[in-house]
Amino acid sequence: MYADIADQADAEAEQHLNAALARRVRPEPASAICRNGDCGETSVPGTSYCCCECREDAEKIARAKVFNRH
Repeated sequence: MYADIADQADAEAEQHLNAALARRVRPEPASAICRNGDCGETSVPGTSYCCCECREDAEKIARAKVFNRH
């Protein structure tokens, strides 16, 4: 009896995990050019932005887009 409940709980947890993994936002690969709007500067190697200010600005814009979607 308890094994059935545990198996059901395990299956449900796996379904939730798989759904969450399917919905996750995958990071974009690094870019050679800064992705902050019209900046156009060369990015720091291994990143997509030329400086922390551009990254922060881009993150604020992305959060605003998500907020305004609702």
